[in-house]
Amino acid sequence: MSGNIELLSTTLAAAKAEDRAALIAYLPAGFPTVDGGIEAVKAVIAGGADVVEIGLPHSDPVLDGPVIQTADDIALRGGVRIADVMRTVREAYEATGVPILVMTYWNPIDRYGVGRFAAELAEAGGAGCILPDLPVQESALWREHADKHGLATVFVVAPSSQDARLATITAAGSGFVYAASLMGVTGTRASVGAQAQGLVGRTRGTTDLPVCVGLGVSNAEQAAEVAGFADGVIVGTAFVKAILDAPDEAAGLDAVRSLAGELAQGVRKR
Repeated sequence: MSGNIELLSTTLAAAKAEDRAALIAYLPAGFPTVDGGIEAVKAVIAGGADVVEIGLPHSDPVLDGPVIQTADDIALRGGVRIADVMRTVREAYEATGVPILVMTYWNPIDRYGVGRFAAELAEAGGAGCILPDLPVQESALWREHADKHGLATVFVVAPSSQDARLATITAAGSGFVYAASLMGVTGTRASVGAQAQGLVGRTRGTTDLPVCVGLGVSNAEQAAEVAGFADGVIVGTAFVKAILDAPDEAAGLDAVRSLAGELAQGVRKR
């Protein structure tokens, strides 16, 4: 079975045709439980998310802030496995028809087997992988298997990336480019900052791929600000915090559905 890179591309193109940015939500698999995590993904999609990233929980999530680290720890203590990540992708995709990616550090894929991971992700209906710590120059094996299975390879660019480096990264990627709005770990910010807009402009100078911005967006106003210059707005920490702060699982689902609705309105007010 082929993966859903084309669905990802058409979804992002459809948002652009509506003169808005896409809303991309991030949630870790296995959080607060495997079943609860699947329901949370369905809830953010019901609220208005166009694309979802499923985090593969990692014991040393170096790019993630304390909120997502807490969620990862809960998932890992609950015994989450790669099979659960694949199940999350499969059930979310089958229930909604929305493109679902996996965001993961490289080590779990390398240990699991590159070909095996790509084949299983495609079979589950996944659209691709976001690989924040995989250097482009070491990515040929993954990209070979991703291309074979119809999966996007999304790389992360940062404000520190020089223009020549941006060109190298975007030439190797597919699906979209993940632009980190600022240096540092994931988390909500009072302001997303002008760095993000400059990075998007420089990245667009190297590629026709959509450029989506993450790190720091937590409310409709920030979503509208970023939607003014980016093709997609990526929100993770705010969704995870909504679940962590909820008194029970049902309240958590209501909270993420409501937040997704607010953010979906925000990306339409660019």
